[in-house]
Amino acid sequence: MKMKQLIQIAALTIGALTLNQAMAHGAGKPLHGGIVQVANDVNFEFVVESDGATIYLVDHDQPMSSAGISGKLTVLSGSKKTEVDVKAANDNKLRALGVSIPAGSKVVAVLNNVEGRTVTVRFNLK
Repeated sequence: MKMKQLIQIAALTIGALTLNQAMAHGAGKPLHGGIVQVANDVNFEFVVESDGATIYLVDHDQPMSSAGISGKLTVLSGSKKTEVDVKAANDNKLRALGVSIPAGSKVVAVLNNVEGRTVTVRFNLK
């Protein structure tokens, strides 16, 4: 091989390795025992609780304030569909109260004003 070809191969290899590392941003590990999904580079951790659910917000490994965020939570369990409001709680929490969320449910959260946008996040409970 010619020196020019070796340099090109080395440059392509280094570029490919760097690209993979830059695109590695994804769902983080659950910090509260829930399910984590990513939308618009924000991690949403969905945790089922006895009185409803909590969604924790994390942006780039830092808690993200829930102030000003609201929306709707739709729970699909078999043929039953339940909707409930989602409201900002303290710190990085959103709360949906007064809903029962059984195992096997599909949950859709439509959240308004997440960094100025409306975001839809889907969770499949096991």
